Amino acid sequence: MEFNMFSGIIGLIIFALDVWAIAQIINSGADRNMKIIWVLVVAILPVIGLIAWYLAGPKSNLG
Repeated sequence: MEFNMFSGIIGLIIFALDVWAIAQIINSGADRNMKIIWVLVVAILPVIGLIAWYLAGPKSNLG
């Protein structure tokens, strides 16, 4: 029972981080095609895509 709840919480955290990353990608100054590619990478490969975006992806223009 605890493992299922723990994995559900981890899944929810990853989902929230992916949504945040996609919002950051959309608000970045990157080329439109690069934004589409990054959003697809983060959406299709949630954990690996999130790490790759954090290390190499476009950053938001907001801060």
